[in-house]
Amino acid sequence: MSKRYLVTGGTGFIGSSLVKRLVLEGHKVRVLDNNSRGAARRITEVIGEIEFYEGDIRDPQLVVDAAKGMDCVCHLAYVNGTEFFYSKPEIVLDVAVRGMLNVLDACRENNIGDLVLASSSEVYQSPTELPTPEEVPLIVPDVTNPRYSYGGGKILCELMAINYGRIGFERVAIFRPHNVYGPDMGWEHVIPQFILRAKQLEGCQKNRVLNFPIKGDGHQTRSFIYIDDFTDGLMKVIEHGEHLGIYHIGTEEELSIAELAYQIVSEFGVKVDIIPSEAPAGETNRRCPDVSKLAKLGFCPQISLAEGLNRTIAWYVENSCLNPHNN
Repeated sequence: MSKRYLVTGGTGFIGSSLVKRLVLEGHKVRVLDNNSRGAARRITEVIGEIEFYEGDIRDPQLVVDAAKGMDCVCHLAYVNGTEFFYSKPEIVLDVAVRGMLNVLDACRENNIGDLVLASSSEVYQSPTELPTPEEVPLIVPDVTNPRYSYGGGKILCELMAINYGRIGFERVAIFRPHNVYGPDMGWEHVIPQFILRAKQLEGCQKNRVLNFPIKGDGHQTRSFIYIDDFTDGLMKVIEHGEHLGIYHIGTEEELSIAELAYQIVSEFGVKVDIIPSEAPAGETNRRCPDVSKLAKLGFCPQISLAEGLNRTIAWYVENSCLNPHNN
């Protein structure tokens, strides 16, 4: 059955993938984004099949107007990118709180009873249990560290969505992405940074072991999920998620950052020594989600890390001209 969806943050990496999937499955889609962190090119292939509202999620009337006539709001608009957590924490929190309040108010004004919210694995920062279930305590370890503007803002969004959602909503569902990657994911994240660094080494002297600097000692672990698998999981939440349900979307395949670096540089035929450095303050040592709750909705990732990295590397090599840091 076709439905009408508003996707805030719909030109972002995750948002654009969701937009294209919803269109592919025959739904009517409206996107709200100011392209401050997104890129309109990501939805070029469906731009003629959607409505696009350009503007800031912090503009209350714009959000009300964009939500008019919708059956469901998928709220993904947010400021991501680790460098912004440290350099612009007030903007991160402003977009988090005002954006969430505006979405909730717009849903109520337009009698929309279905809300799906993007949260983050950063809401629990350094989990005490691995793989980590959804029920672990949410914490901000140090309010003076600007890094936690991101995770703290997501905790606030979850609190508002859950508690506003108790009255006047038929369904509020929350999903927490875990290290989603793929083509055109941005330029500030670890995978594209490693790809570009490895590409620069490709033409260096053959059979020479080259230095490859990383942040931290390389023992930190993450569990990466390819964007297509992630979007499959997100659709399970949208279609079958329970009211006030919270769902991890990721894989339980844990990988060290050093191992990730070696896998990426091997694709470029170079040999490297990992050169560690001090990790950013507040860095999480291990992250691996328990996805059994989502698996009960039918979620089953299909794309291996090797295949996903191959696709991602190919995109970044072919599109290096889009890197804003080249200018």
